[in-house]
Amino acid sequence: MNKEIIIREATVEDAPFVGLVVCMALHYDETHPLYEVFVKLAARTDAQYSYCNALVAEVDGKVAGAIVGYDGARLYELRAPLQAMIVEKTGRPIDIEDETSAGEFYIDSLAVLPQYRGCGIGGKLLCAMREKAFADGFNRVGLLVDVENPNAEALYSSLGFVRVNPTTFLGHSMWHLQCVKND
Repeated sequence: MNKEIIIREATVEDAPFVGLVVCMALHYDETHPLYEVFVKLAARTDAQYSYCNALVAEVDGKVAGAIVGYDGARLYELRAPLQAMIVEKTGRPIDIEDETSAGEFYIDSLAVLPQYRGCGIGGKLLCAMREKAFADGFNRVGLLVDVENPNAEALYSSLGFVRVNPTTFLGHSMWHLQCVKND
């Protein structure tokens, strides 16, 4: 049975789902103490996890997945609200490695609800975000993938992403992958 998959820009009403997707990308769920923080950030317009930086996939009218991405040159500016909320919640800042930099459109988070996995939604979201970045003038789109997640890396590779360098993010060994626009 074919399902209709629609990729659209997220709205403020999607903020709780975008927050959940960020949690899922970090291997958390709604029970994690930071879930509430991610939902609040997703409802803002000035944060890295903002709905303004997200695309959502709907399957037969139901939200099934989302992707979040932004200009790497804006990392510190967009991360500031997260850091402020973490200090407010925990009383201290956390040290977060730089996952991107200027000159790269960065895909920060991508997740699909379990019941919709295997339907090509992740690939469609990734392609839509990559094409949006290229249309917005970026020549390079990057992301991180856990070295222990070869299935995700295989998906990214099939869509033109190649390994740039190894890195560490939040204590995990990762590959930094990039896709370069072909003119």
